[in-house]
Amino acid sequence: MKKFFSKLLAAGVCTVMAVSLAACGGSGSSDSKPAETAAVEEEESTAIVIGCSGPLTGDAATYGVAVQNGANMAVDELNEKGGIQFKFVMEDDVNDAEKAVSAYGSLKDQGMQISLLTVTSTPAAAIAPTYQEEKTFALTPSASSPSVTFHDGVNQVDPFGNIFQMCFSDPGQGQGSAAYIATHPELGTKVAIIYKNDDNYSTGIYDTFKAQAAQDNLEIVYEGAFSGTANDFTVQLQAAQDKGADLVFLPIYYQPASLILNQANAMGYAPTFFGVDGMDGILTLEGFDTSLAEGVYLLTPFNADGQDDLTRTFTARYKMHYNETPNQFAADAYDCIFALAQACEAAGITNDMSNEEICQKLVEQFKTMEFTGLTGTGMVWDENGVVNKVPHAMVIKNGSYVGVDD
Repeated sequence: MKKFFSKLLAAGVCTVMAVSLAACGGSGSSDSKPAETAAVEEEESTAIVIGCSGPLTGDAATYGVAVQNGANMAVDELNEKGGIQFKFVMEDDVNDAEKAVSAYGSLKDQGMQISLLTVTSTPAAAIAPTYQEEKTFALTPSASSPSVTFHDGVNQVDPFGNIFQMCFSDPGQGQGSAAYIATHPELGTKVAIIYKNDDNYSTGIYDTFKAQAAQDNLEIVYEGAFSGTANDFTVQLQAAQDKGADLVFLPIYYQPASLILNQANAMGYAPTFFGVDGMDGILTLEGFDTSLAEGVYLLTPFNADGQDDLTRTFTARYKMHYNETPNQFAADAYDCIFALAQACEAAGITNDMSNEEICQKLVEQFKTMEFTGLTGTGMVWDENGVVNKVPHAMVIKNGSYVGVDD
């Protein structure tokens, strides 16, 4: 809205209806366009269209809405500065692979030239081959599975080549979590893992956590899997407790994690719970008693309580726009837009180029450029699209995420 009024003032448009059209510079012709309308149309005609799909409804909506908010805020800020112009469009895929395919078609119909791919990993893995086939560049804020960047995500071979990640990858989260726990024995020395075995995100982190745990001589006393929309975890929790686990690792999303915390509390089981970036969102989950998350650890690249100027400014603006504290999904999406702007400007990309030409230029840029944003300093990408970014440990205290000093 501020942008709209600034254009009115810049164009010298009169705001008092009693003033004559001649005084405003108008011709009085019925087919002439108001100055502000012409300005908006001119801006949109040169804008590069960025598309994305994610869960805007359903159980994972917290992630998708945060990405939408962060991306929209970044686009507005960039467009207000002048220079390169973006238009952001987003479709709801409800964290479902089939709906992500439909969403892709809708985004193409809306003129998508660059993409943030999808918000979550399983839909991203389903649609990634189409992005490669149709040569559309994608930079996902949060789809962290290797299956998003590689045809063979398990072995991480045969990269798509045109799909990059702003988030740190699942292997990085698994390795980082195990290494952190191994070097902080006060958190627990006997580890149980509860993971979702039909989800690319969860299994990817689980696999690398186990491998790093073995390397670091971290004792895993129990592994419990679940699938689908499970909502009873008492069997897994009882088994973990019986095995003497004093730390439970949860490479899962916040919805099942909230049930696990509730059920552990009900049975009097109080180990240290350690999650990853999928835990982000648990503090805003409707109906969840956030006191149950007190003392939960997680890895995330962003802390809204950070005191650097960039984080403080972003957090204040986000709260002003959306009346809530931003999570890492919003921060990663914000970074995606600014990283794309940096790459587009460096490559001289304009909206009259073909998707294939834009894709080729962006791939070249992202393989060679360095980017600093909310979620990392001096970030670089390898030839497979994987970002070099270090996860940071946070602990939930008094209903907020607090950085942990090593």
